[in-house]
Amino acid sequence: MSKKSFIISTSTIVIALLIVVAVFLKVSIVDILLFLKLIISRFFLLYALAVAIFIFLDNDEPYRTLSWLLVLLLLPYVGIVLYILLGKNVRPKRVASRKKISDMSIEERVAESQTDAINYLISVNEGGVLTQHTKIIKLLLKNSNSLFGINNKVEILTNGVQTFSRIMRSLIEAKENIYMEYFIIKDDQLGNKIKDILIDKAKQGVKVKVIYDAVGCWKLGKEFKQQLIDAGVEIHPFYPVAFPILSRKLNYRNHRKILIVDGETGYLGGLNIGDEYLGKSEKLGFWRDTHMKIEGEGVRSLEKIFINDWKFVSGEILEANQSYKPRTYEKHCIMQIAASGPDSDWQNIHQGYFSLIATAKERIWIETPYLVPDESLRMALKTAALSGVDVKIIIPNKPDHFFVYWASRDNIEGLVEAGVKIYTYERGFIHSKILTVDGMAASVGTANMDIRSFGINYEVNAFIYGKETIERLEQDFIMDLQDSKIIDYESHLKRGLKEKTLEALGRLVSPIQ
Repeated sequence: MSKKSFIISTSTIVIALLIVVAVFLKVSIVDILLFLKLIISRFFLLYALAVAIFIFLDNDEPYRTLSWLLVLLLLPYVGIVLYILLGKNVRPKRVASRKKISDMSIEERVAESQTDAINYLISVNEGGVLTQHTKIIKLLLKNSNSLFGINNKVEILTNGVQTFSRIMRSLIEAKENIYMEYFIIKDDQLGNKIKDILIDKAKQGVKVKVIYDAVGCWKLGKEFKQQLIDAGVEIHPFYPVAFPILSRKLNYRNHRKILIVDGETGYLGGLNIGDEYLGKSEKLGFWRDTHMKIEGEGVRSLEKIFINDWKFVSGEILEANQSYKPRTYEKHCIMQIAASGPDSDWQNIHQGYFSLIATAKERIWIETPYLVPDESLRMALKTAALSGVDVKIIIPNKPDHFFVYWASRDNIEGLVEAGVKIYTYERGFIHSKILTVDGMAASVGTANMDIRSFGINYEVNAFIYGKETIERLEQDFIMDLQDSKIIDYESHLKRGLKEKTLEALGRLVSPIQ
């Protein structure tokens, strides 16, 4: 039955029942409707009161608590709907802990490797490349069990054409297994190319496993998924949601973009799968993004994250790839892979960002589509700029999400006043999620600089230490500056009332998004 037919049938049944009740009680349908209206209004008020009590008692940030309470006080009916759509899950601990339990047995296996990594750090000579960032490496080992790997080969992939050409080549060359985890997969030209390769590999006997986010892929049709299933691809949604509008699970989304092939090659970064990420969107135009291809120890860490997520969505416990053989690369890249989400004890990536910014001595260069940092990161950025550190941030000049765009614009004045140089990308839309510090450390991954990425979504970032890979990231940043326009503080102060109003609206909505 189609949705339209279902709605019509349900409406007909409800109307018929009202008529029967009206005849039986000898009252008019109008009286029944008024009675139902009274019951519904009282229910909504009681529900709003219960939600307000829950919000008040919840151990959340004060500004977020106050924002929700104000919405419920001023607009109780609208506030209830907004809370259902955007509010905190009333069972986040139970949901998150269920996933966390599935991760624990795997985490225990890497305890010895973590100890070895820490011992290596202790043995680093003074003045070595890692001296400045020893604290952040230990932080990520402690807060997220992010293994410290020395032997990695990394290729920075700039934009969709380069990224997907590498990805499709790796998929075609797969011999044993393909593990794929994406927030968005679209049923378009690129999505179907990837799908056809996965189908071919599954028919060849390659084990293909796919995790897709149930809300990010809400428009992905049944036929697309069924073709994969019929070919032998195992595919599971992350947090399946039958009715997104009525589900608090809408907030807890898997924003990760992970691909592991044969346990030897891994990919992560900002690009989902779809034609718009190749710059084919009429609205956004050219799509500027950054992805990474990894070989070496970092792939094992990515694989661990996928194995954890696969057990959560399917119940199946996968064994780590046994064919992996440690290698030494001539131009090795030192890195940690950090995963974060509602199941984390700490806001791992958020803390990693803060540590990188706080230790900067010369420069901090950032690219992010959404600039909605919390107070701690705002203060860290302002303090760095006031201390003489060269802080540059590139953000989009156009919105892909209305409220987040204006929430980002709201942060410009305070940061620029402190000496942070903010640029708007003019060539198209910039979706790259990059943080580089002093040319010696960087983070690349899926996390935006906003509240949702740091505390609500499931994210994954690579933290990189050393020169070669970071030089490549800085080259891209310098090229992006040429396609960007700096925001002048004096001119920005003269912006109109309409912009200031939208910024204020974005600021009010951002804590409850």
